[in-house]
Amino acid sequence: MNWKEQYKPFLWILGFFVFAYYMPIESDKFKNAIIDSFALAKWYAQEHVLLCLVPAFFIAGVISVFVSQAAVVKYFGAKAKKWLAYLVAAFSGTILAVCSCTILPLFSSIHKRGAGLGPAIAFLYSGPAINILAIILTARILGIELGIARIIGAVSFSVVIGLIMSFIYRKEEKAKADAQMAMPDIKEDRPLWQTSLHFFILVAILVFANWGKPAEATEGFWYLMFASKWFLTGLIGIGFALSMMFIIKVKKLYVLLGTITVLLAAIFFYSNPLIPFVTAVIVTTVSLSLSKDEPNQWLGETWGFAKQIMPLLGAGVLVAGFLLGSVEGSGGIIPNEWIAALVGGNSLFSNFFASITGAFMYFATLTEIPIIQGLLNSGMGKGPALALLLAGPALSLPNMLVIRSVIGTQKTVVYVSLVIIMATISGLIYGTWF
Repeated sequence: MNWKEQYKPFLWILGFFVFAYYMPIESDKFKNAIIDSFALAKWYAQEHVLLCLVPAFFIAGVISVFVSQAAVVKYFGAKAKKWLAYLVAAFSGTILAVCSCTILPLFSSIHKRGAGLGPAIAFLYSGPAINILAIILTARILGIELGIARIIGAVSFSVVIGLIMSFIYRKEEKAKADAQMAMPDIKEDRPLWQTSLHFFILVAILVFANWGKPAEATEGFWYLMFASKWFLTGLIGIGFALSMMFIIKVKKLYVLLGTITVLLAAIFFYSNPLIPFVTAVIVTTVSLSLSKDEPNQWLGETWGFAKQIMPLLGAGVLVAGFLLGSVEGSGGIIPNEWIAALVGGNSLFSNFFASITGAFMYFATLTEIPIIQGLLNSGMGKGPALALLLAGPALSLPNMLVIRSVIGTQKTVVYVSLVIIMATISGLIYGTWF
């Protein structure tokens, strides 16, 4: 037996034994942290998995099956114009409006299809960081200067971090680029506009199903969009059914039966839109499972991403809840007062602490705004607030665990470090100016 190979499992066992032996179960703080850990997992399951992650998995499956490797290489790989690749990646968040976890299957998919490391990382950061609605609400609730600073910082971060990652791993990227340059141009089986239309229909469902209610607003465009979101999602769902029949080539009988089932669910459960939404997911899954060729492969890739990502996300959410508390709980093992006290003023430490705390916390889309508003009211400095806005939505502990499984430990550490360092510097500069 090679004992060197046994050190890792031994250390895991030893660590768990020491933790169990000294577990302070008599402490109220420890008990509350455990409750908050499961409370965050429950909240995440209820508010985030069905409406955010499930559509994201299907979108990732579309990229893997219907978007050819040649197409990804054309726009994100060695054959792409650098300015175009980074421009598309940097502004993708304005379309996607996703959180740090929902972006993961999409990132994993384009990376798997041959996207360059730089554009893929730019896409990974920008997806959750440049949510247009979050930018608008930041400017409206936290101040116009903070909203402008956030969008400038997020766009520049995505490009700069992507370029730095590409430079650090340039030898590896050059080998990939040489292989891609040798690839012949393959004619697409399906016109690109059809694949794009199907992709954007799914993105629209993701966006409208998760459209959040504007804070303290009962009228206006954004409130009207929120009030109409399920009606709009339903209309887009009809487009999805047509796309399934005429673009994806699923049997019309399956699609018609599924559409009727969803309509009946919408009629009988009109007061709970989640039921017809889940019904639509189920009938889509069944239709694809009964199909052959590309539609069936789409379901297989979707399930593959779910298997890879969901266990890591679940573990990460539990740990994040234990350490930092849940959305409405009493707090994790790390007291909230400590965080508020440590991010006051505009020192290097306060900005760094805000960046690293935000990097490990989990923020669902738009939730960072009320959290930072509360911290600002408790004495948080404007510099640390921007640092938290730039590091928090784009990263989280669950997010890091999944990124590691896609690009490896070393690249993940470099990426996370770059985000934290740049957020700290940006916060320090902004806090000095304002």
